[in-house]
Amino acid sequence: MALKKNSAEDAILFEDNAFEHIDSLYSTALRLTRNSQDAEDLVQDTCLRGFQFFNRYQQGTNFKAWIFKILMNTFINQYHKDQRKPPSVQFEKVEYAVENVLNDDERNTILTDSNIFRNIFDDEIVRAIESLPEDYRVSVLLCDIEGFSYKEIGEILAIPMGTVMSRISRGRKMLQKLLLDYAKREGYIKRSII
Repeated sequence: MALKKNSAEDAILFEDNAFEHIDSLYSTALRLTRNSQDAEDLVQDTCLRGFQFFNRYQQGTNFKAWIFKILMNTFINQYHKDQRKPPSVQFEKVEYAVENVLNDDERNTILTDSNIFRNIFDDEIVRAIESLPEDYRVSVLLCDIEGFSYKEIGEILAIPMGTVMSRISRGRKMLQKLLLDYAKREGYIKRSII
């Protein structure tokens, strides 16, 4: 089946939609690749593929979820290709935000300013997030950083919603365990009186 060629109007519409999400695409690509040059290449490939297949995009649906699905598919395809290459060491750091560092068994309370965790970009937090297995890291990233719903994440990653919920839950629990001592030491949580 031959693809319909995109019109000049399609090009403008795609460009407007893509530029609205370019920062999120890049930050996600950076978290996935852990290298700024690879992240730029991934975003460029994503935009190219998105434009090539823009005639398949259904106007009025969630463009962000559609373009992120292309980003993830492009990353996965590139990842499988790169697995055949010798591993390389990445020295660049990626900044992450963490929403919650407590588990249910702990009787702690978070300080009242909920934005405190959005402003933390500490090496220990970056290491904790980077140490998560890729499936959990990507799911937590798409949910907690990019704000996608479970359903959208399932569509982006082409996995059932139950798997999405499981990966996010387990990923968050892993982060909680890794970061609890750090949060206590830095004073981001206090012991409750109870």
